[in-house]
Amino acid sequence: MAKKKEVKQYPPRLKRADSFLGIHFDFHAGEDCKDVGKNVSREMVETIIKAAKPDYVQCDCKGHPGFSSYPTKVGNPAPGFAKDPLRIWRDVTAENGVALYMHYSGVWDTKALKEHPDWALVNEKGGKDPNNTSVFGPYVDELLIPQFKELSDVYGVDGVWVDGECWATCQDWSKRAVAAFKKETGITTIPKKPGDPYFFEYTEFCRRGFMRYLNHYVEEIHKHNPNFQVASNWCYSSFTPEPATIPVDFISGDYPMQNSIHNAAWEARCMALQGKPWDLMAWSFSAKWGERCYGTKQPVQMMQEAAAVLSVGGGFQAYFTQKRDGSICEWQMKLMAEVAEFCRARQKWCHHSKAIPQVALLYSGKAFYRKSTRLYGPWGGELVELSGVLRNLLDSQNSVEIVMEHHLEGRMQEYPLIVIPDWEYLESAFQKELLDYVKKGGNLLLVGPKPAALFTKELGVTLVGEPTKRPQWLEFDGWLTGLDAVSQEVKLGKGAKAFGMLYGENDSNPKAWNQRKEKGGFPQPAASIAKLGKGKIAATYVNLGERYLNGRTATSRKFLNGLVRELFPKPFVEVTGSGYVEVMANRINGKIAINLTNVAGPHADANVYTYDEIPALGPISVALRVDKAPKKATLQPSGKTLPVGYENGLAVVTVPRLEIHEVVVFDE
Repeated sequence: MAKKKEVKQYPPRLKRADSFLGIHFDFHAGEDCKDVGKNVSREMVETIIKAAKPDYVQCDCKGHPGFSSYPTKVGNPAPGFAKDPLRIWRDVTAENGVALYMHYSGVWDTKALKEHPDWALVNEKGGKDPNNTSVFGPYVDELLIPQFKELSDVYGVDGVWVDGECWATCQDWSKRAVAAFKKETGITTIPKKPGDPYFFEYTEFCRRGFMRYLNHYVEEIHKHNPNFQVASNWCYSSFTPEPATIPVDFISGDYPMQNSIHNAAWEARCMALQGKPWDLMAWSFSAKWGERCYGTKQPVQMMQEAAAVLSVGGGFQAYFTQKRDGSICEWQMKLMAEVAEFCRARQKWCHHSKAIPQVALLYSGKAFYRKSTRLYGPWGGELVELSGVLRNLLDSQNSVEIVMEHHLEGRMQEYPLIVIPDWEYLESAFQKELLDYVKKGGNLLLVGPKPAALFTKELGVTLVGEPTKRPQWLEFDGWLTGLDAVSQEVKLGKGAKAFGMLYGENDSNPKAWNQRKEKGGFPQPAASIAKLGKGKIAATYVNLGERYLNGRTATSRKFLNGLVRELFPKPFVEVTGSGYVEVMANRINGKIAINLTNVAGPHADANVYTYDEIPALGPISVALRVDKAPKKATLQPSGKTLPVGYENGLAVVTVPRLEIHEVVVFDE
């Protein structure tokens, strides 16, 4: 009688939805990779798991060159293998109860296009793209889906993190795409460049094409294996500001290696409300793009980046490169060990937390898609104004969420203040809902001439001429600051109250002026506020967002925050003691959790690649507006009890010292 084959029993592994901490490796195998797996060993993978104690590991299986770094039978394997590295990764992770995901380049596959030129995306001149496949072609069915099935069936991996996707694809003028556009829209005139008739319609059609491609392979692999989990890198993030309608299992992206804290704070807020499990990936090294040598980041540097993600409720992972044979630099795991310990200590107080609605900053997907000439991604500076306004608000210790139209529709009343950065387009129904929100008691702040132009009647103002970029000086609270920015001349009506002033030179004393009204309309109000129903509407007539991102000043920060406080004088939380504290007010497990992140240090200096010291802050005062004194306040993750003072509806605690990130937890 034949002996029954034993089936290995492995510890359970977390689904991505429940995962908090991961580590990512890739090396984009190419023609130079002739001994893949040579130095990959069980001991190497065990070293990673022992150091990082991750919920999941992501490692390479196919990068942008299109060569698979495992001996695939359905794709294009690397030139040579010393052993099968993927089998080792899978066996060791499974034995340790760690999920395994594959780094897989999707749309971008150079090797596939060398073998099948007819799969290529075609540019407006009829040239075939050497790297990017057409989402209207057979690549997805003839290579991508079969390879996912191989990864599932042969190796038993838990899923894929698909790279080179939305951010790689472009408008496609292949015969298949053009024919589909004509059939779908009835338009027979095919545009080739921005400004041509129907260029926006063609771009929207190509966006729909990408989403259909993504939906197709997600649904097909889920039919084949319902437990196979998929993310398309940067889909449903800042790159694709639209509802998450495709059944991807999680959202993820790798933010830039420089100025990473600000990028992480931005990207985290773009993902947090999308209704999917999400995480962000830090690069563990830094340099300027194009340089061939990188500096490995220091533990405090990576902890600071992680805090920007954890404070918004997301999961965190870090990216380390693999060598050309698929092995890793094991010495770097000491960095991940320290960062992992930092993150795990905060998991209970951060992961899956939800923001307490305070300031809603609008990222209009509708406006972005009209402004961008590419399909996805802010490659043309379309988000400069939005990013600058976010940074300005965060630098004044406001608790801010980034919201898209679909996040706000039907729930505007939850937010005491909605801020519209310099968007020039809002759909009429959305504008009407915004005005209804204000009339019922909400507060609306328009930052810049473009959104102000959409609401002149409600603001009670008349705009004179066109917005113009010009030198000017913003005055607020007795200080002036120069702004070489776009501004709009304005005349205020009876119901509009001026806030701040713009001058044509660096002096607010009329006796010193050389300026005249006929020379640019100075002086004039920098902003105005008007009542509308039970609420208030305000606008600035200078583009503060762009200037704050590219030339920030203390006066422009204080000016915008002063305007915010005119509209929203009593926020739920007020934090004082340092301007280098980033604040996020959350709820988790029935408790109030106020996240404090120290964003001091040289992280925004492009010439500082790594740093090992962040100046500590403190004492920091945290005041909550609550109806009764909290039962208890603790500083987490240390568990230290903080004395609570309560008077006139304010519960106040003091955090003596803020090193990198702490959470003040209040029991109500």
